[in-house]
Parts: sequence; C-alpha cells; structure tokens
Amino acid sequence: MDAKEQLRDAAERLALTLAQGGMQKTTARVMTALLYTEQDTMTAADLCEELSISSGAVSTAIKQLIPVGLVERVPAPGSRRDHYRFREGAWATLMSQQNTMLNVMLHAAQEGIDATGDGTPTARRLREMQDFYTFMARELPAQIESWRKQYQG
Repeated sequence: MDAKEQLRDAAERLALTLAQGGMQKTTARVMTALLYTEQDTMTAADLCEELSISSGAVSTAIKQLIPVGLVERVPAPGSRRDHYRFREGAWATLMSQQNTMLNVMLHAAQEGIDATGDGTPTARRLREMQDFYTFMARELPAQIESWRKQYQG
C-alpha cells in the first residue's frame, strides 16, 4: 500500500469514527479529505472525484464545516472555482465554540434545580451536572488559551 492509499484509509477511518459520534457521514468524509490531503487546497470538483460523491453533497458538507470553523474558502488567483482548506487553528476554534453548549447545559441544570425540591435524587443529579459544567466553563477557556500560546510560541 502506497502513502496516498494509507492517507486515504486513515481519513476514511476517522470519518467513520466521526460519523459514529454523530457527524453526518458525508460531512465527515469531506472534512477528513481536507485534513489528510497533501494539496494546499481542494475544489469541490476535487472533493467529488476523491470521494466519489455528488457536488450537492460536497456543497452541503462545506456549508456545515465553514460556520464551525473547520474549513475555510480561500482565494485561488487565476481560478474561477472556490478552493477550500482545513483551517489552521481549527481544533482550538472548535473547542472554543463548546462554551455555548456549556452555558446551555448550565441553564438546563439550573432550570431543573429550580423545579425540584432539595434533597431529592433529581436535585442531586442536577447539582452534579451543574458542578461539572461550571467547572468546564471555568477551565476550558484557559486550557484553550494555553494551547494557543504553546502552539504558536
């Protein structure tokens, strides 16, 4: 097996893992194709050919990956086609967006605590939930910033 086949297989394994974790399969395949490519950028046509999927499937995947900060559209002088690449710093950006989910979970825990009596099994579980998400909301931003400094330094 040559290096290109090994990269393709590794990308497909990661895409399968991401799909099992809840990401749409085609979106996961497009993301991993851009992550594992040896090219600086890929066009939608490149992705269609590489993955044997339709242009509509690529377009849908790209529309999901750009807003979360994993993929970006980049200029390609002399080309009329859009070019895409996996974003530098994408992982830290993705984790930074978890702050919204942390706040949603904190709010949900508080709503439940407000609705239940103290000393109940429900209150105990919700307090643990609240404590966990309070901890994560406090610690995660500092960890991401530490990563960014270490990685860029």
